[in-house]
Amino acid sequence: MIKSLDTKLADIHANPSGSDAFIIADAKDADMAFGITAPGPQGDAKRKDYESEWKSLEEYRSQIRDIVRQGIVDIMLLSASNVETLAIEEKLFENSPVTPAARANDTSDIWAVRGGKYPRQASRSFRSATLDHIMYGCIDPKPGQKVVGADLGLYSITFTNNLDEEHQALREFQDFRLEAERKGFRYFLEVFNPNVEPGISEAEIPAFVNDHIIRCLAGVTKCGRPLFLKIAYNGPKALSELVSYDSQLIVGILGGSAGTTYDAFKLISDGQKYGARVALFGRKINLSEHPLTFLKMLRKIVDHEITAEEAVRAYHDALTRLGIRPLRGLATDMQLTGTMMRYR
Repeated sequence: MIKSLDTKLADIHANPSGSDAFIIADAKDADMAFGITAPGPQGDAKRKDYESEWKSLEEYRSQIRDIVRQGIVDIMLLSASNVETLAIEEKLFENSPVTPAARANDTSDIWAVRGGKYPRQASRSFRSATLDHIMYGCIDPKPGQKVVGADLGLYSITFTNNLDEEHQALREFQDFRLEAERKGFRYFLEVFNPNVEPGISEAEIPAFVNDHIIRCLAGVTKCGRPLFLKIAYNGPKALSELVSYDSQLIVGILGGSAGTTYDAFKLISDGQKYGARVALFGRKINLSEHPLTFLKMLRKIVDHEITAEEAVRAYHDALTRLGIRPLRGLATDMQLTGTMMRYR
């Protein structure tokens, strides 16, 4: 099965300024960040307290299966354990245009467990998964063994303007790149905004992040570079600056916290407008009233069939036809809430 990701990447590289290809990824790797709460609450998705009843892992996997079979997304990002279950054991992706991917590292700034304070401390490198387990489901694959899991992963790094922390993070990134190149493992690079006070003004953060991205990749040759970036949307100027610097560096935007439906639709619309070629949404999809319909709207927006504003109205109309009560009234759901640049 030809994967839509590979087709779109080839098209973008062949025609950087004229390609209409846009990659959508569903980030279903939240179990490596939130633990039990990752699948979302039962019933009212606005509840966040400790007493909420949460969906099960099997319910989470059921949604993943439905989305993969729908075929709208290009990438399904998972934890290594879910790659094992869905890709290796169930062979969910064998006859699908969707590419499986795994979170290849889980730095401490995504350890968003209930009661935890880790995301408020400087990010530390950590890798739960091994590349062999992601690709083959075992620690010692036989020579020439076929990849049965995923040969694509996300690697995350957060720059905080602290020399010792950055030095260690970049050493870990180098080790990962070398291992990935030897094993034929592809990756995309997630770069968060600083998760602690970086000692500079908020207005300087977009330029700080942009410069770090280019600086840390300048010494990396083609065979070790990421397929694309996953970054916070820091506004039109910052995104355009990064996109225009290197036409071969594909930039993607992360979704962050759930927010309103308009938050999500406006984010993907603005991201595409200012040069992003990838959107990686997790909670925005997972916590929507009907993820399959939500994804249809995202695809219609990037295919220029509908505006973000029209998509919100069309989404509410679809919920009515499905007999699903929306979490918010249409007027409220048409508001921007400021979550576009926030991870949590």
